Amino acid sequence: METSIRIIRGRGLSLPGNDVDTDQIIESRYLKVTSFYGIEAHLFESVRSQARAEGVVYPLDDPRFQGACILVVGRNFGCGSSREHAPQALQRYGFKAIVGESFGEIFASNCLTIGLSCIPVTAADQAELVQAIHLDPMAELCIDIAAGTLVVAGREIEFSLPEGRRRRLLDGSWSSLDVLLKNRATVDAWLRRAPDRRWRSVRPSDQQIQHPSFDGKRSGEVLKQRK
Repeated sequence: METSIRIIRGRGLSLPGNDVDTDQIIESRYLKVTSFYGIEAHLFESVRSQARAEGVVYPLDDPRFQGACILVVGRNFGCGSSREHAPQALQRYGFKAIVGESFGEIFASNCLTIGLSCIPVTAADQAELVQAIHLDPMAELCIDIAAGTLVVAGREIEFSLPEGRRRRLLDGSWSSLDVLLKNRATVDAWLRRAPDRRWRSVRPSDQQIQHPSFDGKRSGEVLKQRK
């Protein structure tokens, strides 16, 4: 499985505003779902509904930008609560990268864990990107993670990622599953050497639970089970 992310190409879509929080991206009522399947249908649900009520076409509903896979945003995108549902909804909608002035730190980390690249650019470069996208919705953006460049309409924009995030995108270590599979031989070797660590089922006494970290010698080490 190839998980290295070096080049991201596609058309762009820009969203207006700064400080777009994760509750706008995906509302809290959808945090109760047991699977991310289909969550993209609720992306920016209230914002889009309000726009329709006001007779405004929200960018996600604008036919000119259908199929765009690079999202261009403003400052502090993804602030607020740390819900991982927000990056999941964006990626499942079809976005491969998010370009903006800045991002909520936890949001950016959650994006990295699923291979959704958050690319920081200056305010001036962000404004230029927005203009280029609106002038030509069919224009292709090309993000080169290794070179730290973004090219659109013949214009090259430079950006800088924290080295740790850049390395994880380039070598594919953003994917914990990929890291595990690449080190399968090491894991198997450890399992062969390790003693039998199978879990044992222990039935507690009627109304008492012995905490596993207690040595049983000190008083007050038995917790009463609350009904």
